[in-house]
Amino acid sequence: MADHAHAELHSEQGALRHEHSGRSIDPVIKVTDLAWLEFEKPDLARAEAFATDFGFQVASRDADTLRLRGTFAGPPCLVIRRGPMSRFVGPSFFAAERGDLTRLASATGAAVRRLDRDEPGEVVALRDPSGFAVRVVHGVPELPALPEQRPLTLNTGATARRRNEPQRPPREPSRVQRLGHVVLETTVFRRALDWYLDTLGMITSDFLFLPGHRDRGPTMAFLRCDRGGVPADHHTVAMHLGPSVQYVHSAYQVTDLDAIAAGGEYLEERGYHRTWGIGRHIQGSQLFDYWHDPDRLMVEHFADGDLFDSSVEPGWAPMSASGLAQWGPPVTKEFLGTQPSPKLLREVFHALRDDNELDPGRLLGLMKAMNS
Repeated sequence: MADHAHAELHSEQGALRHEHSGRSIDPVIKVTDLAWLEFEKPDLARAEAFATDFGFQVASRDADTLRLRGTFAGPPCLVIRRGPMSRFVGPSFFAAERGDLTRLASATGAAVRRLDRDEPGEVVALRDPSGFAVRVVHGVPELPALPEQRPLTLNTGATARRRNEPQRPPREPSRVQRLGHVVLETTVFRRALDWYLDTLGMITSDFLFLPGHRDRGPTMAFLRCDRGGVPADHHTVAMHLGPSVQYVHSAYQVTDLDAIAAGGEYLEERGYHRTWGIGRHIQGSQLFDYWHDPDRLMVEHFADGDLFDSSVEPGWAPMSASGLAQWGPPVTKEFLGTQPSPKLLREVFHALRDDNELDPGRLLGLMKAMNS
C-alpha cells in the first residue's frame, strides 16, 4: 500500500507458512446466507417503535413474537420474542438444499425438524462452541419484495447524469433492504472459528492479529459464505476474541450514503443515540453508521460493501482501533466496548480464571490494540 495513515492496516497477502488457511478442507455443508437473527426483549411495543424508526417493516406481530423484514424478497430477517430480558439468541442460516439438513444432522447428532407447525420449512438446531443457538433452515416461505428507497442520481466529476433536477432526499427512515452480518465476541475464538468453517463451510475474508503476536494466530476473523463463483458479502459472521461471550452488533443494508445520512438525522431527531459514524470501514469497505436501540443493543446501517467470490484468499492485518475505518470520526470507546465499568471488570476477572483462549498476554495485547 502507499505510505499514508492506513499503511499496513490491510494486506491482501495470504497466510504465512503454518498459519490458518481460513477455510476447511472438507466442510459438512456450505450455508448460502444468513436467514434471520433471533432476539428476546421484554417490551415488544418499544422494540417495534425503534425498528420502524430504524427502517424495518413489520412482517407480523402477535402477543409474543414480532417479525421484522427488509424490502428485499425473503423471510423476515429479525425475529423478536417476548422474554424476561433483552438478549441475542442466535443466527439462522440458509441451507442450499434439503439434503444439506440431513447431512448436517447426521454429522452433528442433531435432528431435522419442522420449523413451524403451521408453515413449511425445516430446521437443524445446533450450538456453536461459544454457546450461541445456531439454526440451519431450508424450504422457508419468501415474502414478496416491497418498494425500494430510490438511489439518488449523482453527478460525478465530468459525468453529469442529473440536469435541471435538484436533489431533495426526504427526511425519513433509512429503508432496510436486508440483513447483512452479525458480529460476536467469544472467549474461545479458535474453536468457534473452526466450527463455522468445518460445520457450515464458511470461508475467511480477513484475519486480524494482535500487533507483535502474529505467531499466536489471529484474534478476529471476517467470515463469508462460500458460493463458489457467485460473490457473497465480505462478511456474514465476524467474531473476535474478548473477555466475554456476547453479541456485538448486527448490520442491515440500505440504499446508499444519502439513505444512511438522512435516516441518521431522522433517528437523531427522535432521541436515539448514535454510537459511531458515519464512515467507511477498511475490512469490508462498507459505509457505516452505528446506533444503540433502547435496550443498548447495537445495530448498523451499511451500504456499498465488498463482494467476494471463493477465489479471494484471506487478508492479514494487525488489529487496531485506528484500523477500523478509512475515514470518519474517531472510533468511540462505546463502540469498542472498552468503557471502564464493574461489568467489564467482572468479565475480565472471570475470563482470566476460566479455561479459554484469553490469557494476560492476550488481554494486554487487546487493550493496546484498542487504544492504538
